[in-house]
Amino acid sequence: MGRTIRTAAGLIGAGLAPAAARPELERVAAEFAVSVTEAVADLIDPADPADPIARQFVPSAAELEVAPEELSDPIGDAPFTPVKGIVHRYRDRVLLKAANVCPVYCRFCFRREMVGPDSEGLSPDELDAALAYVAGRPEVWEVILTGGDPMVLSPRRLADIVGRLNAIPHVGVVRIHTRVPVVAPDLVTDAMVAAIRGARAPTWVMLHSNHWREMTDEARAACARLVDAGIPMLAQTVLLRGVNDDVETLTRTFRALVSARVKPHYLHQGDLARGTGHFRTSLAEGRALVKALRGDVSGLCQPTYVLDIPGGHGKVPAGPDHFAEHPDGGWTVEDPRGRAHRYRG
Repeated sequence: MGRTIRTAAGLIGAGLAPAAARPELERVAAEFAVSVTEAVADLIDPADPADPIARQFVPSAAELEVAPEELSDPIGDAPFTPVKGIVHRYRDRVLLKAANVCPVYCRFCFRREMVGPDSEGLSPDELDAALAYVAGRPEVWEVILTGGDPMVLSPRRLADIVGRLNAIPHVGVVRIHTRVPVVAPDLVTDAMVAAIRGARAPTWVMLHSNHWREMTDEARAACARLVDAGIPMLAQTVLLRGVNDDVETLTRTFRALVSARVKPHYLHQGDLARGTGHFRTSLAEGRALVKALRGDVSGLCQPTYVLDIPGGHGKVPAGPDHFAEHPDGGWTVEDPRGRAHRYRG
């Protein structure tokens, strides 16, 4: 994975932050974990104060500004945690927090207060209990490995978890949520690919990528190693002010993903995590952006825009509505050009 920067001094030494910013960087680092991999650092243009990659990974004093509506657990993991490491919010699927660390720490992360080098991972006994919970719930069809980033685990440990999940008859699919192919692509080795392939239940990989510049040749090659091994890939993107909150950037990002054989699946409205207000767009802005993509951009490049309702109430589509009931019956339908049409079905 090469060198990883984890301190204010390291950021300054790498030219990613000015020396004068050291006090504020240290205050932020004391609150929220910092990690910038070599692959990410190489993408940052230190001469550009608005660099969209730096904005995602280099700490900012704005993170210490907490709005009243912001929460330490913005999507409500805690109320749906029956045993350590499991979140069971939806009937047919659970999250299994297989790791509590990440190769990088996104400055907008909704779990930023639960992950990091000082967080407590699962012990062998706790992992056994988490897997026993899944085994004892026949309604659970999908298990989503998350964290943290499960692909920071060794191939041996991942193979053990995936193998044990495959041994549970009612588990139909394993999904892995990860940033690794874009932020540490060298971790996607042949051994890693072999480890996550299920012997029975297929493994899907959900890549987190927010900007087309993240899809480097190395990232594309990492994705290719997964897809060529028969592992389907989806992508989730967070709508971020100053990173991708315009039609051109979103279009280039989704096209870059599709070109790498990764299907854009979700575009997330920014969660109400503490200290992340400077990243959030309004729902109205997000809906307008998604509406502008419709029609002129390939359907392959159209993720579902979603809001994760604070408090653990689940994800809902947040995209624009193109239908209105007509007073004489039927519907008025708005096309991608904004023109209205009558539909009587």
